Amino acid sequence: MGDGSWPTHERRWASDTIPANTILSATTSPGAEYNSAEEFVEVTLDLQDDDTIILRSVEPATVINVDEGSDTSVSASRSPTTRSSSNRLRQFSQELKAEAVAKARQFSQELKAELRKFSWGNGHASQTVNGFDSALAARALRKQRAQLDRTRSGAHKALRGLRFISNNKANAWEEVENKFNKLAKDGYLFRSDFAQCIGMKDSKEFALEMFDALSRRRRLKVEKISKDELYEYWSQITDQSFDSRLQIFFDMVDKNEDGRITEAEVKEIIMLSASANKLSRLKEQAEEYAALIMEELDPERLGYIELWQLETLLLQKDTYLSYSQALSYTSQALSQNLQGLRKKGRIRRISTKLVYYLEENWKRIWVVSLWIMVMIGLFTWKFFQYKQKSAFKVMGYCLLTAKGAAETLKFNMALILMPVCRNTITWLRSTKLGLFVPFDDNINFHKTIAAAISIGVILHVGNHLACDFPRLISSSNYKYKKFLKNDFGSPKPTYIDLVKGTEGVTGVLMVIFMAIAFTLATRWFRRNLIKLPKPFDRITGFNAFWYSHHLFVIVYVLLIIHGEFLYLVHIWYRRTTWMYLAVPVLLYAGERILRFFRSGFSTVRLLKVAIYPGGVLTLQMSKPPQFRYKSGQYMFVQCPAVSPFEWHPFSITSAPGDDYLSVHIRQLGDWTQALKRLFSEVCEPPVAGKSGLLRADEATKKSLPKLLIDGPYGAPAQDYSKYDVLLLVGLGIGATPFISILKDLLNNIVKMEEQADSVSDTSKASDVSVASSNESTTPNRVPSKRKKTLKTTNAYFYWVTREQGSFDWFKGVMNEVAELDQRGVIEMHNYLTSVYEEGDARSALITMVQALNHAKNGVDIVSGTRVRTHFARPKWKNVLSKLSSKHCNARIGVFYCGAPVLAKELSKLCYELNQKGSTKFEFHKEHF
Repeated sequence: MGDGSWPTHERRWASDTIPANTILSATTSPGAEYNSAEEFVEVTLDLQDDDTIILRSVEPATVINVDEGSDTSVSASRSPTTRSSSNRLRQFSQELKAEAVAKARQFSQELKAELRKFSWGNGHASQTVNGFDSALAARALRKQRAQLDRTRSGAHKALRGLRFISNNKANAWEEVENKFNKLAKDGYLFRSDFAQCIGMKDSKEFALEMFDALSRRRRLKVEKISKDELYEYWSQITDQSFDSRLQIFFDMVDKNEDGRITEAEVKEIIMLSASANKLSRLKEQAEEYAALIMEELDPERLGYIELWQLETLLLQKDTYLSYSQALSYTSQALSQNLQGLRKKGRIRRISTKLVYYLEENWKRIWVVSLWIMVMIGLFTWKFFQYKQKSAFKVMGYCLLTAKGAAETLKFNMALILMPVCRNTITWLRSTKLGLFVPFDDNINFHKTIAAAISIGVILHVGNHLACDFPRLISSSNYKYKKFLKNDFGSPKPTYIDLVKGTEGVTGVLMVIFMAIAFTLATRWFRRNLIKLPKPFDRITGFNAFWYSHHLFVIVYVLLIIHGEFLYLVHIWYRRTTWMYLAVPVLLYAGERILRFFRSGFSTVRLLKVAIYPGGVLTLQMSKPPQFRYKSGQYMFVQCPAVSPFEWHPFSITSAPGDDYLSVHIRQLGDWTQALKRLFSEVCEPPVAGKSGLLRADEATKKSLPKLLIDGPYGAPAQDYSKYDVLLLVGLGIGATPFISILKDLLNNIVKMEEQADSVSDTSKASDVSVASSNESTTPNRVPSKRKKTLKTTNAYFYWVTREQGSFDWFKGVMNEVAELDQRGVIEMHNYLTSVYEEGDARSALITMVQALNHAKNGVDIVSGTRVRTHFARPKWKNVLSKLSSKHCNARIGVFYCGAPVLAKELSKLCYELNQKGSTKFEFHKEHF
């Protein structure tokens, strides 16, 4: 064919080539001469199985030179016999070529005559031939330009694409070989085990198509291969040459091996890629996206695309993906980051880490230090106070330790209520005290106090039961009467008498109830990590935690009784237990009463209910007049139809400026499962075009369940406005606190723009008024009281999820931000971890379709929004480094909500980058 467009793929059709200007020698066969001025074309035909012939292309013919000196070049050193043989072979070859030329000439003339008859019959002779020729010429020109562009782009871009094996380690073949030895039967690996053998078990269909493509290269259709053949396949799959990998990918699509890809074949590979990446919606729209690719790559409408066109799309996808691009480095920032790479001495490194640790944790350090010192002081005070008592002579240091621990227990049992007084905490964190006290760590401090109570109980109860009680009953009558008779009475009590007394019974009951509550509050039980058989499975989960925690009401009653019946204290005002507990218990009780009445008054009317993929329930409700909140805060929700006692916290996803409240609830525990089931029964089937079950309460036939709310309550994210730049990171449902922040930022941006326009109009009106009226003594002025300027200049939102359906949760918010944020204050990035990372062959075609669809329609095919969806997980080090580079000397607030694992990584990265430059990162986390 001679055009060089198929360097590695053999064409599968016949062709006749007719030379346009061939000079024949005088020794050629008669009848081979022809008019040299006559033009010929190259015709490509397809012979089908049913004996029909399809015209594929008509191109200018190549020249065949058949003169004597062109065919053979014989060495002068050869023998005469060889030369004679060569001459005869040359003459035979020339005769064959001449005969072929004559037949081709005849066929060309007949074809032209048929085309003329057809064209004349339809009145479009020249248009048909010229249109087809023009299409071919246009494609040839595009091909030349594509080859030039590829040369300019460089091979390094190509090498990042089309990786069939993501982690090709040095010993990768050894692992494949070991798997072959396990899976092979009689020395052969069956086709069905190929995916597992090469490490593509999760993409079996894709791996099988690759297996078939590699087999077709060998002109085979096999069901099993040997180890040597597997090694050959592996070598081709892991080949570092981009051209080689591109050819494999092309062959996977081109199943009929005609060197061309049709729209149907494109659709098939899109469906295969969607299946490998768990994108069910993309699979449903495969036909639409196949047409989109053909429209882009086949503007000539020839009905097929070739290898070079697929290559062009792959190499130029960055042009289409210009939307939502990553941040770029600046030279200043690069030098800033390089400052941190200088080697430091060991002492300098340790001191730097210590300084940073103190800067990050000084609030926690002083609070915990003060708490520990108070406990030490109380323990020491009681220790020496009881050392002066006569009972010490019999019971010894066991009594002193028990009483010292008891004093810390009274203090901690009072203090543990303070961190869960949420209304008080929310109010205090908004005061100046919030600058010195880490109120966001209230639950962690609550857990820390609980651990101290556990230690205190062990010391107090253990010393009483195992040490001083045995010493008391084993003491002599003389010592008992002299030192203990006034405290314990006469006669000397037995061990059972001590345990069954009021002090003993209340103490034992408290220990039992606290042990139950502490155990069920641990992470293993509360999050159902421990799987127990029925009916014991009921003691795991949030419900068990919630109800068992209310045993502390009984514990506090027993504690007060226990404190009033002390053996060694007889004066009422020295029984101090009630003094410790009075204020915290009253404060906590007041909070619960306030919640009861406030939730009763804060009745809400459900406006909309939606059940989205991924088990997420969205509730949109009316906003009570007295309900004022900040973005990032949360509220408690109760559904009496599920449980009349349980309240559960959820982040508020509506903005303070909205006239409604909304929450997004994911099905994670028993209560949320019951809530979803309840609303599923009253919701109606989805309307066409809707992804969830959407019904306003007045339109729904069945009445919606009643909801009660309580709040709002403070959270770390509510302080976002004090930072220059925001980095908001949400994992799955952890995006909920930040949706409200994004909406609030957007509302502020719109208001600031409106205010700027208003100020501009007022200024113009003032100028006109002053110029036109001399009677006015006071010119119009802009009101002196202006709204506080928003400190935050940029916000970056990273949402990482593993389910495509999750993007439906906040689709409306994302589209609204993308549409109204004209200044680019908010930058959003979606990450879908179920899709293989960009550059992997399994997601290559999806990336192409994604780029094309966004360039044409402005919509991302994965999320259905205007925000680009990235694949795999973010490289957080690059994300934070580029933020540091772009925003030098800025104060960046990093807010994270999600699983604890990523929190450690982000915190460490913030620490490392704070050591390198002037940009300062402050990390805040919320766990759900």
